[in-house]
Amino acid sequence: MKKGQEYTGTVEYLKFPNKGIVSVDGEDGRCVVKNVIPQQKIRFRVSKKRNGSCEGTLLEVQQKSPAECESACRHFDVCGGCSYQTLPYEQQLKLKEAQVHALLDPVLEAGLCRSGDSVDIKSLYEDIIPSPVQFEYRNKMEFSFGDASYGGELELGLHKSGSFYDIVTVKDCRIVDNDFRSILCETLSYFRGKETPYYHKRTHEGFLRFLLVRKAAATGEILVDLVTSSQMPSDTPCTEVSLLDDWKEAVLSLKLTGKIVGILHTVDDRLADIVANDHTDVLFGCDHFNEQVLGLTFKITPFSFFQTNTRSAEVLYSKVREYVDIACPKGVVYDLYSGTGTIGQLMSTVADKVIGVEIVEEAVIAANENAEANGLHNCNFLCGDVLKVLDDIKDRPDLIILDPPRDGINPKALSKIIGYGVDSIIYISCKPTSLARDLVCFIDNGYIPQRICPIDQFPGTVHVEVCCLLEKLKSAKEHIEITIDAEDYYRIKDSEKKQDE
Repeated sequence: MKKGQEYTGTVEYLKFPNKGIVSVDGEDGRCVVKNVIPQQKIRFRVSKKRNGSCEGTLLEVQQKSPAECESACRHFDVCGGCSYQTLPYEQQLKLKEAQVHALLDPVLEAGLCRSGDSVDIKSLYEDIIPSPVQFEYRNKMEFSFGDASYGGELELGLHKSGSFYDIVTVKDCRIVDNDFRSILCETLSYFRGKETPYYHKRTHEGFLRFLLVRKAAATGEILVDLVTSSQMPSDTPCTEVSLLDDWKEAVLSLKLTGKIVGILHTVDDRLADIVANDHTDVLFGCDHFNEQVLGLTFKITPFSFFQTNTRSAEVLYSKVREYVDIACPKGVVYDLYSGTGTIGQLMSTVADKVIGVEIVEEAVIAANENAEANGLHNCNFLCGDVLKVLDDIKDRPDLIILDPPRDGINPKALSKIIGYGVDSIIYISCKPTSLARDLVCFIDNGYIPQRICPIDQFPGTVHVEVCCLLEKLKSAKEHIEITIDAEDYYRIKDSEKKQDE
């Protein structure tokens, strides 16, 4: 296959996350094409070719997979959010489960062979657990302002499939409920009427950036945050205060099933195309909402981490608690990358003491307030980078629970975690490729997976969560010391990237 040429081929299978391996009759090798489904016949263009591997851009689905059905969302063909929505949910689950096995099996086989431990790898896996709800499950959405094409009218929604700039107004999005859709539509209508400019990624000029909406599944409380730059348009007939005040009143006038408890305005002048917080003002109500999970109440702020699918999060946390019961911890539990402290507080009943570490300050403040409000006096949440904070904690752990960000664990922090030599570690991964990489180090240092359970928290999308219980081999040293320098770490990441390609 040649770069720049168009081909027609068949999608043989998918590699996580949603990388289709496409073969073409009469051509040697295969091409990686994203946003496809196994057994589709597609037309694509080769966009990259290096070291004998090809990457292609999808141009057209010429023939659907026999497994496909009609999408439940009318935005499916243009929105880049839900790649699997044309598959029946059972097929989605099988696809995700197979991808987790494909990523972890080689790591387990090689690692267990090196450790000399004889284990039936299939026996380690539990069946994938589905989400309790398939649609309208998200409790948080970050909508972007922009246009559908250069120079077009203002849009508010998600990125068009394959585009960094174009925005699709997803007023009928199926992964959120009608309250999200109503707030989106009212906000878009209001700012279109005021002809308010959006923030351009190329020029870094403009005002409107994001609309952040969060809603509690149990309490129905809603938090709305308008994220803008500080560049209030000078030619607008109203002041920034009146512009935002009128928008606030328009949102408050909506008839919703939930209750708005806070409307905020966040200023973000950073160049990165992500929701961030330079300064936040409360326009109405308060700066947080309350959610209930497995009998506990949690205060959640705009930018603190909390699982996006509340009902599925309860399934995940129940699985973690099951693994904790197997580990039978006594003493101190570390909850690392703790967010608002959900996991640590749920585990506090089986531990003498829980110590959480989280880098987002407002999440740590909320976590400690949550613990106090829930009457849990054996929890303490610390703010800072896990790598640095671990050196300052005097209490050594008896059990470690890890819920790292998508890129996994910093290699130097990983060495400290393993160095504690605890009997059991529970690893919660939102990106199986990161788990596969980190498992290499765990297994090589005496920690062997005992249970692996995929959990689907994101129906319709390519994402899947994995919960893994690791236990230290009896023959391992009491305290294992390892070192991983940056060169080794990035060599592993480069190897992972080439494997994905």
